[in-house]
Amino acid sequence: MIQSDTFDIIKGLILAKDVLISSHGYDELAEDGIFVEEIILSIENGIVIEDYPTFGKGPCCLVLQYDTAKRPIHTVWGLSKQTQRPAVLITAYRPDPDRWNSDFTRRNNEE
Repeated sequence: MIQSDTFDIIKGLILAKDVLISSHGYDELAEDGIFVEEIILSIENGIVIEDYPTFGKGPCCLVLQYDTAKRPIHTVWGLSKQTQRPAVLITAYRPDPDRWNSDFTRRNNEE
């Protein structure tokens, strides 16, 4: 697991219910049949698999989470540039097993 200051801030914001879901995030959630509630409830067990603290639009991270049926979900959480709140769910999707290793923590081309 990668230690991420961004994710620590985001978890605190989520627990305080200070969350925004991007329009792209809503589209991806609907497309993959993912419920916002499952993402919010599983945030404490999220595992940062990629961290982008200096991303141009603001710090963000790719997080592995699981729904209540134990199916993997990749979420990208971030903070808008030069802000400290809210936590923004940029996107969420079901990772393609052909593109990721068996525990969904590394892209297959990185193994």
